[in-house]
Amino acid sequence: MTLARTITEKERAAAEIADRLANQHDEPQWRDAEPLRRIADAFRRSANDEAELAKSVHAARADGYSWSAIAAMLGVSKQTAQARYGK
Repeated sequence: MTLARTITEKERAAAEIADRLANQHDEPQWRDAEPLRRIADAFRRSANDEAELAKSVHAARADGYSWSAIAAMLGVSKQTAQARYGK
């Protein structure tokens, strides 16, 4: 399995894993799936937060803010900010 890179790829990979787990018959039937549901919910929130962050960075760039200013808000280097959001 290759490492998922986009949010869509990550969601697809998570759905495939969930399907495999749901169809596994060697797992005890009494096992509570709540921890896995919490992971999936946290992932969805994280993906949504990352999408919102990317939109905010692009809006700041469109408004003329420098990569240095944006990087300071993200707590990363200018190069890291450009590499992550400069596309």
